[in-house]
Amino acid sequence: MTNSHSSLEISPKIFRIALGVEYNGSEYHGWQAQKSGVASVQAELERALSKVANEAVAVVCAGRTDAGVHASEQVVHFDTTAVRDPRAWIMGTNTHLSHHVSVRWATEVADDFHARFSAVERQYRYVIYNHRVQPALLNRHLTWDYRPLDVARMQEAARHLVGTHDFTSFRAVQCQAKSPVRTLKQLDVVRQGNLIVLNVRANAFLHHMVRNLAGVLIKIGAGEAEPLWAKEVLDARDRRLGGVTAPPFGLYLVRAVYPESFILPQEAPGPNFLGSFGEG
Repeated sequence: MTNSHSSLEISPKIFRIALGVEYNGSEYHGWQAQKSGVASVQAELERALSKVANEAVAVVCAGRTDAGVHASEQVVHFDTTAVRDPRAWIMGTNTHLSHHVSVRWATEVADDFHARFSAVERQYRYVIYNHRVQPALLNRHLTWDYRPLDVARMQEAARHLVGTHDFTSFRAVQCQAKSPVRTLKQLDVVRQGNLIVLNVRANAFLHHMVRNLAGVLIKIGAGEAEPLWAKEVLDARDRRLGGVTAPPFGLYLVRAVYPESFILPQEAPGPNFLGSFGEG
């Protein structure tokens, strides 16, 4: 008589890992991987992580950025059965990345953490080089404007935009968000020498929202419109009245904010060449 027995298969444990990622967006066609195979930050990061994990890895980010837009701290998460310590996720992944992308930190997080949906706030910086001569250094990391920009006028205009509003006039026509209502918590304009930095915080952003805000403020700073025009554009709820979309090169995703219970090792807002410039 043959004894039969059954064995229970034990599924491997799945770990959820969060990363802080910095990248130079001028080298990519945006964050999101595309079917056409063009260079994207997501595709490059997933290839590198998959090598470290020795299995396919798919990442979710806090906020997708467009072509030419940079990040000093994009937050992503992924699930894996690979057992690695934080140093391996950082150093090992960076070994397989180009010098345009860098993992800054890594930590294991709870299963209910989600890089996009758990975020309660996002922060961007828009950096303008305001000088009559175009810069040779960092020219893909700054937006150059030769016209003397009046920061006081820009600050006055910015005050009309802070708060909870319908930002239809400040979103791209192709924006797919279900609602144009967002809460803009901060829109500061700070000058130091030839640099002007816009610090922008909101619960979430619409497609091209920061660049459209920058475009309106730059026009007002150049004296081509009065500060009250910012409110008129906002109230019109018509993108056609919102002026030019500012270039992507000066835009940085610098922070995604999460409930303290997740205990993420966030760094000070960048970009790194600014140090603590304009931090608020």
